Amino acid sequence: MANIKDLERKVKQIEERNKKVESDKAWELSIARRALLMLFTYLAIGFYLQAIKISQPWLNAIVPAVAFMLSTLTLPFFKEFWLRYINKK
Repeated sequence: MANIKDLERKVKQIEERNKKVESDKAWELSIARRALLMLFTYLAIGFYLQAIKISQPWLNAIVPAVAFMLSTLTLPFFKEFWLRYINKK
């Protein structure tokens, strides 16, 4: 049978895990993360378009970067829809 010390240790482990999960969720939803994703997407596409010699690569890189950002903004809506109507448990 578990003693009080074991239970306290397990509760502490659960609390630490919950803090990490909460931090991870906060990062996933943060504006900073989304801005960095948009910036890195823009840079990657811009460098690629420049490498393959597309005219105005940096201007043309805006569209896919914005599209990617919009897709990440709509994901929470679709996740909620999926959880509510598709994955009913």
